Amino acid sequence: MSEKQALLATLEGVGQLEDETLELAETALILSALDNPKLVLDPYRQHLKNMAVEAANIGCDIERLEARVTFINRLLFETHGYVGDTEDYDNPNNANLLHVIDNRAGLPVSIGILYIHCARAAQYDIAGLAFPGHFLLRMSAGAERTILDPFHAGQTLGAGHLRDLLKQFMGADAELAPRHHAPVGNRDILLRLVNNVKSRALRDNNATRAVQLLERMVLFAPKTADVWQELGVLSAHSGKLRQAIHALETFLGFDVPDHEKRAAETLLKQIKTSMN
Repeated sequence: MSEKQALLATLEGVGQLEDETLELAETALILSALDNPKLVLDPYRQHLKNMAVEAANIGCDIERLEARVTFINRLLFETHGYVGDTEDYDNPNNANLLHVIDNRAGLPVSIGILYIHCARAAQYDIAGLAFPGHFLLRMSAGAERTILDPFHAGQTLGAGHLRDLLKQFMGADAELAPRHHAPVGNRDILLRLVNNVKSRALRDNNATRAVQLLERMVLFAPKTADVWQELGVLSAHSGKLRQAIHALETFLGFDVPDHEKRAAETLLKQIKTSMN
């Protein structure tokens, strides 16, 4: 088995885990390593372990929410020097955790994964949020909670900040709603991470790369219907017809809206007809 095959097998194993048992940062490393499968991961795993130990040794004795946020901010952004990459934001490597660790800079979601890694090591209650356009975090302690921006050094965001940020990404008429700050699971965070790279590949008309990324996504998130749907459509357009058939048939096994079901059935029929 090659290094890449071993990584893909590991990723497939992740797909069988319950979401809460999935190791977020480790899985992000595996996803990143697929683009450089001969790279030795031990130094990166050691870095993650070192940060986790630092967080646990000191952070577990901190009780107040504000002090917890300050502690993780100092650990990640001052001690280890991480920043949001404002100079080369659209570089797809900013969603590659290996590159992010090497360069100490990345996207909101990649920096957010490291923030979650440290906070959970200190046994803090933290979650990623379903905020559109810009990945945010929510940390809680008892009845208190606060929303944080990992891209801007863990800045605390109030309702006014959130409304402004939403309008920036969704338009002037957008209104803040509970769904925008709903917590998301580990797989959703990883899907968001890979989607950043996939969307850039599609923008560059690189369908081959986009299909490759979707193939990885269905391994660790096999119960996510829209990933199978997109894999089916893009595989069909890329000439990978057998993969398209499998992906679309898998998609149709989910409870999906009628109009999406009809579209998938039509495409599936067209593919099968073309193969006769």
